[in-house]
Amino acid sequence: MSTPAGLARLLPGLDVVRRYDRTWLRGDLVAGVVLTALLIPAGMGYAEVAGLPPVTGLYATVVPLIAYAIVGPSRILVLGPDSSLAPIIAAAIIPLAAVPGERIALAGILAIEVGLVLVIGALLRLGFVTDLLSKPIRIGYLNGIALVVLLGQLPKLLGFGTSGDSVIEEAGEIVRGILHGDVEWLSTTIGVACLAVIYGFRRWYRTIPGVLVAVVGSIVVVAACGWADRLPVVGAMPRGLPTPQLGGVTWHDAVSLIGPAVGIALIAFTDTSVLSRTFAARSGTSVDGSQEMGAVGVANIAGGVLGGFPISASSSRTPVAEQAGARTQLAPLVGAVLIVVFILVAPGVTAYLPSAALAAVVISAAMALVDVRGIVALFRINRVEGALSIAAFLGVALIGVLQGIVVAIALSLVAFVNLAWRPYRTELGLVPGVRGYHDLTRHPQAARIPGVVIVRFDAPLFFANGGMFDDFVRSTVRAAISDGHTVETVVLASEPITEIDATAVDELVELDDWLRAHDIELLFAEMKGPVRDQLARYRLTVDGKPRFDDSHFAPTTGARIDEITGHLRTDIDGANPINEIERPVNDNERPVNENERPVNENKRPVNENKRPVNENKRPVNEI
Repeated sequence: MSTPAGLARLLPGLDVVRRYDRTWLRGDLVAGVVLTALLIPAGMGYAEVAGLPPVTGLYATVVPLIAYAIVGPSRILVLGPDSSLAPIIAAAIIPLAAVPGERIALAGILAIEVGLVLVIGALLRLGFVTDLLSKPIRIGYLNGIALVVLLGQLPKLLGFGTSGDSVIEEAGEIVRGILHGDVEWLSTTIGVACLAVIYGFRRWYRTIPGVLVAVVGSIVVVAACGWADRLPVVGAMPRGLPTPQLGGVTWHDAVSLIGPAVGIALIAFTDTSVLSRTFAARSGTSVDGSQEMGAVGVANIAGGVLGGFPISASSSRTPVAEQAGARTQLAPLVGAVLIVVFILVAPGVTAYLPSAALAAVVISAAMALVDVRGIVALFRINRVEGALSIAAFLGVALIGVLQGIVVAIALSLVAFVNLAWRPYRTELGLVPGVRGYHDLTRHPQAARIPGVVIVRFDAPLFFANGGMFDDFVRSTVRAAISDGHTVETVVLASEPITEIDATAVDELVELDDWLRAHDIELLFAEMKGPVRDQLARYRLTVDGKPRFDDSHFAPTTGARIDEITGHLRTDIDGANPINEIERPVNDNERPVNENERPVNENKRPVNENKRPVNENKRPVNEI
């Protein structure tokens, strides 16, 4: 009996169970064991970054993994606490609660709100909003997050505490602590040794999780040497399964968390959607973005109800699962089960886990967010995008993590408006022997068509760039006239224009009036049908007649130029002049039509791709 299509879409995990191939089992089991070695220290470490007890990181790992295995559409995506979200969670909940118990409840409410935002977004099919965080903004934002995490964890690695409220204050306190001799050398030695182990295994023994070796090794050393009382340790975790811990939260608190929840939801799904598409493409499958958004939302709600905090897909643990042989969500499920076993059987082991070792785990993860090369590459390619990336970094580092989200989104919108406001614009001309009409600035050998100025504006026309478009066309016409050319027609190569809003239409009318005052006609070539329809709906008139009737539009730039000049181009592919002179289109000098142009006595319809123009039937391209 087959699973109904609707149920399979709603609960993809059930369909995977029905179709499960036994040959996948070994890979899933091995990957699950390997994942556990990363899930436990990562979950505990990110919980501390979020200002929460380490055990909440395990709850925030187990519950979402189980929920996503049922409703998630991706085969091997691994969800859990994330280094990019933890600082935001801390910034959202710490000001509202001073004690860990209250923070756990607030973090749970925050996760539920994040989940609701994602589920509502999935129902409304709003997956496209992740595009608000462009690549330059994401690079800068994640670099800022990395700096915040590093400065927050460095004191733990050095064995002393700080209480700075900003990145600058935190950095200052770290420097003062080092200068005043507050460094605990035993903690520092363990932390630095853990970092060396993590990076050493990552460099030379990639098949072995260096994080696991560092954490287990530090526990063994502290227990064997009896150092648990000499340095800060994580402490034993409570034994038991996740339970609801939402008591004591007021409506005021819940409302205060809505803003951070929206920001976290945006970042969480942006990371998840990128990973989901990447790994789906590798396996030759595809993933519905809205379904993915809803699944991550359900996982967050489940985790929030049972003592967790907001989570997203992990860009470090998902590749590990794939490399270890994971084929389905059974691998993360195995990891979740083993974590539960750890919580029930050996929660006291963490009484010997040095805080410095956990700080080393978080620092190594945060360093993976640092992308200096990416920023340098952006400046090399596009200085504006590089500057936006730096601005996003500074917004997070100097203003704050939560405010940094707003800054990042605002900068993304600024970047979009900047591109549309100042698009590439140019005059086109004829390049001998080359089909089409080309950029005069990039082709010095190009020449203007006598009596014609051809312009191109590579953006939709809207309120922000309408004036710029008007100024550009006027300045181009003036330049042509000052160069000694007579201008009777302006042809706008309109293919790049996908929109003309009401403000831009006013600018277009003013431009047309200015051109008419100088006895110059404005024509449109290659304008898209929807844009032409939009222009027609404005019902523009002049002297009681349509301002832009059918005669003002041409299917291609080449067709319009052929009509204006009254002859076809004779320079393409080394073609010789036809009949030794510039032959008119036909005996009646009828305007050229791109679909049917009589070229001989039989007036045979001409195909636009191959048009015979003489007895040798040599093709002459219309553009």
